[in-house]
Amino acid sequence: MKEVLANAEERMKKCVNTLSDEFASIRAGRANPAVLDKIKVDYYGTPTAINQLAAVSVSEARILTIQPWDVSVCQAIEKAIQTSDIGINPQCDGKIIRITFPPLTEERRRDLVKDISKMAEERKITIRNIRRDALEKLKGMKKNSELTEDELKQAEKKTQDLTDKYCKQVDSVFEKKQKEILEI
Repeated sequence: MKEVLANAEERMKKCVNTLSDEFASIRAGRANPAVLDKIKVDYYGTPTAINQLAAVSVSEARILTIQPWDVSVCQAIEKAIQTSDIGINPQCDGKIIRITFPPLTEERRRDLVKDISKMAEERKITIRNIRRDALEKLKGMKKNSELTEDELKQAEKKTQDLTDKYCKQVDSVFEKKQKEILEI
């Protein structure tokens, strides 16, 4: 019983953590180095993350500065950013790449909030599916006489408590990101 609950909790925790990571890569009109996490640069035939090739920092509220350790890779980084889906053109002066984030329009902010709302709801559904899987395992254990009726009821309550806890965490991560996006 404890193993089933621990497994369910681990999966729910991973679900919340991946949502936080996805939200970090969504730009909210402010410079955020996490926007570059998914972009890979072809470095001597190997797809490499930008943060492994350069120092990435926020120089101003809306400007991201990328300073490659090897100046010869500057053009490759610029090209990778241009071909990515972040929709921002970098400026390269030969040594440093600057990315200026334009302020978001009100309409774009609302669209982003809808998108993250959908993502949060999908995570809640995943958490409920994890709960369902755990309950099915527990009922199977009861059927095989590995659990008593009282133990099953107790385990069901603990599973529901876990589900509620992680759904609340998803809500709080969503509300935090929503506040960040809607902030002007």
